[in-house]
Amino acid sequence: MTELSTLPGDPSELRLRISYTDDLADTPQADTLERWDVSVLHGDRTVGSITFYRVHLDRGMNAVRVMEEESEERDEIAQALLDPITGSFTEDASSSLPYVGSSLLVMDKVTLDAPWRGHGLGAILATEAIHRLMAGCRAIACSPGVTDLSSDRLRDRTEWDRVTAKIARGWELVGFRQYQGNVYLLSPASLELEEQRGAMRGRLADLGFVWRRAQAHDISPRPGGG
Repeated sequence: MTELSTLPGDPSELRLRISYTDDLADTPQADTLERWDVSVLHGDRTVGSITFYRVHLDRGMNAVRVMEEESEERDEIAQALLDPITGSFTEDASSSLPYVGSSLLVMDKVTLDAPWRGHGLGAILATEAIHRLMAGCRAIACSPGVTDLSSDRLRDRTEWDRVTAKIARGWELVGFRQYQGNVYLLSPASLELEEQRGAMRGRLADLGFVWRRAQAHDISPRPGGG
């Protein structure tokens, strides 16, 4: 793990701004699929983002069709969890999900600026965002993968698999479990989710404490100083 002193700021001062932009489109697609954007802020700077999709299975179009048209990743999730005829959860998925809502929350992309990576902050921040957005949802799904393809090393298949597996382990810490293929599933009613949220809040506080202590011990004399 990179030394905490190299972080560009106190991680406990990170904040989330959650927004939904309604373009007032009176279409079945818009009634079915909502995009929620989460900005990760430190002071007045945006240092990352998380994208969620709330999929309403009981209104608008067949959710499988809508997700298929949106992207390959969301189609992958739809094929794993939803019945292509009804657009509702399959019997197999339903059997593993307590009924606490009718919608599906898809965590699509989690990104942080490079200086903030390597400390588990993505999972901590995503957990907080999930808690804000999961009301009325029966399931939360994601498909772990690499979003930043700028590194040449990720062109190697072995390295790609290693990084993808590391990302998946991060989501397993939140409570996600592999459901089918690369689709991971989490129930909003999971006790593990609530327990992990508490643990991750403690982790964030600890990261902030260690960072501040590192800064206090890393004060160098200014040029010309005594």
